Order: sequence, then structure tokens, then C-alpha cells
Amino acid sequence: MNLRIRLAPFLLTTLACASAFAAAPPATAPVTHAPVAAAAASTAKPQTAQQQRMASCSAQNKGKKGADYKTAQSSCLKGVTAAPVKARTAQQERMAQCSAQNKGKKGADYKAAQSACLKKS
Repeated sequence: MNLRIRLAPFLLTTLACASAFAAAPPATAPVTHAPVAAAAASTAKPQTAQQQRMASCSAQNKGKKGADYKTAQSSCLKGVTAAPVKARTAQQERMAQCSAQNKGKKGADYKAAQSACLKKS
């Protein structure tokens, strides 16, 4: 029994070291050959019409996110042109100008100033 108590730490240390060496990465890095990589790149297939269309639509919709990107991408791939942006009506222009004038005001003060500005115009 005394021998078993003395050998336990030695066995545990040996097992810990063995698992560390077994998981160690190889000492040498894999060798890559530039001519092989260049040959693989030159044998790439040309893009299909669908792939070209997807690439151009993706570039066109760059910066959009989420549902906006998905709908724009879908309509672009279908060949649907984007709807022209409607011009603002006279009332919308007046509201935008009055809103810019009253920027910084809050609550009832903003409402009163906005109302007066719209009546004036």
C-alpha cells in the first residue's frame, strides 16, 4: 500500500505530460507550392449569367441591411427597376421648412410654433 501512495503522483504527472505531447501541433508547417496554386486559379470556370447578375446586384445594394437589402436584391435579380422617388408635395415642403425652423423646441411650444409657421406659409 505504501508503494501505491508513492507511485500515484508519478503516474498522474506522466499521464498529464503524455496528453500534452499528444495534443501538440506538428513542428513543421505544411509546404505550399506557388505553381500549384497559380494553376488552380487559372482553371477556374467563368461565371454564369446568374452569378454575374448576383454580383452586380450585390454591388448595387451595398450598404443596405436586413429586409431592405433582401427586397432590393430580390427585385434586382428579377430585373425590376427601382421605383422612382416621388417629389414632395407643396404641403410636405412647407412642413419640412417649418420643422427645420422650429428645431430644438419641445412639446406645446413646438406645436404652437409649427402651427403658426404653417398658417403663415
